[in-house]
Amino acid sequence: MELTKLTRRRAVDEVFEAIREAILQHVFEPGQRLVVEDLAEKLGVSLTPVRSAMQMLTSEGLVETRPRSGTFVAHLSARDLEETFEIRLALELLAVELAARSIGPEQLERLRELLERLATSAQQEDGRRQHDEANQEFHKLLIEASGNKRLAEIYKSLNAHIQIARIHAVRADWRARLRDEQQEHERIVAALEKRDAAAASEAMRRHIEGAKRALLKEVEKGS
Repeated sequence: MELTKLTRRRAVDEVFEAIREAILQHVFEPGQRLVVEDLAEKLGVSLTPVRSAMQMLTSEGLVETRPRSGTFVAHLSARDLEETFEIRLALELLAVELAARSIGPEQLERLRELLERLATSAQQEDGRRQHDEANQEFHKLLIEASGNKRLAEIYKSLNAHIQIARIHAVRADWRARLRDEQQEHERIVAALEKRDAAAASEAMRRHIEGAKRALLKEVEKGS
């Protein structure tokens, strides 16, 4: 009997991850209605794990239920975004301060590789995708380098909100901030290589605040 319960939980988790990834990869756009029956058919599962997954996605803030209307992919307002960035700033400042003491040589090497990938993304045919993937991995690696698992769990949930905002933003000229962003990333890595927590924290603060200003501007364009 216990094995059956574990299987059901696993199915729910798989459905949750599948829908979550579809939202974050632009398959479902902000404001789009999500129909449980359609999702169950496409995923080849029963209605039960889909309904449970939708509840999990609602708790994470990726979808919202509107009375007598249905369930929709969440849309973040400018105020929502500001609040999210306030929390993100606190988490990533703590992460780099901890990482400055615990980051390993392999992690530093990987950060340098990601910097090179980010620097050349604008010249690639699928540059935006490459940039977004490398940028997400860069910040995820910094969180992991902190060595704080609870911090990583909280950040994962918060990061979904940031990605939702990026999906909704116009981002017609996604290359506009690349130069400043690259310099900010370089300063963060240089500080970590020197084990300078204060410098890493200041570099991260400037980076997050710059990203916040740029993203808010884009979201306001699309509103």
